[in-house]
Amino acid sequence: MNDYGDVLVTGGAGFIGCALAQRLAGRAGRWVAFDSLHPQVHATHERPDALPEAAELVVGDVTSADDWDALLAGFTPTTVIHLAAETGTAQSFTESTRHAMVNVVGTAAMLDAFTRRGAFPERFVLSSSRAVYGEGEWVTADGSVIHPGVRSREQLERGEWDVPGATPRPSSAARTQPAPINVYGATKLAQENILSAWSGARGLTLDILRLQNVYGPGQSLSNPYTGIVSLFSRLARAGETIPVYEDGDITRDFVYIDDVVGAFAAAIDQPGTAGERRFDVGSGTPSTILELAREIAGFHGAPEPVITGRYRDGDVRYAACDISDTLARLDWTPAWSLKDGVASLQGWIESRSDAGAA
Repeated sequence: MNDYGDVLVTGGAGFIGCALAQRLAGRAGRWVAFDSLHPQVHATHERPDALPEAAELVVGDVTSADDWDALLAGFTPTTVIHLAAETGTAQSFTESTRHAMVNVVGTAAMLDAFTRRGAFPERFVLSSSRAVYGEGEWVTADGSVIHPGVRSREQLERGEWDVPGATPRPSSAARTQPAPINVYGATKLAQENILSAWSGARGLTLDILRLQNVYGPGQSLSNPYTGIVSLFSRLARAGETIPVYEDGDITRDFVYIDDVVGAFAAAIDQPGTAGERRFDVGSGTPSTILELAREIAGFHGAPEPVITGRYRDGDVRYAACDISDTLARLDWTPAWSLKDGVASLQGWIESRSDAGAA
């Protein structure tokens, strides 16, 4: 079956890339994963076991013109799924150059390579992030919509976690103006804008999927910036107490990896048309960090999580999305609850431990 033509996946040996390949590589003429195998994600710098044989792995750096020219010398993809990115929110403040190089320069280098080759993909699919919204929209008591932006360190030091006199509402690509408040989010929005301008000028299809907090089997367990679900899981499994920042009511939308793969598949399955589409991809059900911590701690019989009152610079208080527009436009519906997803992840971590891999 060759439904997709030839597919290039940048960052294709990572968490999402491997999950996509497991489900979709068999539907491509060629499925090429282009990945640097960065040691923060791939400790041994080897092809991950989770990348199926149907996927070809090409090791290279998205910021390198030479690596791009070598890749495209004998390969012109029909579809490009652009996953390659540095993703650590906190890390983006201490390694801003690294984030800008991979996320922004790497995207531009990819487009320059296609220009040099003179052969352009029909479709781009970008893995973007809920981080582009920043703090998003909050609604005051009189119904006014405000965009509070970044919380000041003085406010956080006082333990004033929420926006005074307002309540948050889920972000929507159809309504919410992006306003990132950390370097990571700013670079992801730059990716969107660069691809939008470039693909629009050439009449190509661009699908932008703004992902919420993705978790599940296959996520790196050694990367300290891999995500809070795996971090909490490691602590609880060891019988340790999970520390919860602020007052525990930081809110996120945790979306299971299978649902994310389903959203990518639904977008690619739609006929390509010139122009761009933006989709919010989440579970549609917000959860507080304390709720997440209790779910994971309860699974392992670990101690009750402890609220620390600590905070992270550049973190948002509320990040969840309205998926109604995505449900209306894609043949996709998230199927995994947080409870079921957490249980599945714990089982996978246990199997890795039994095999001596964790």
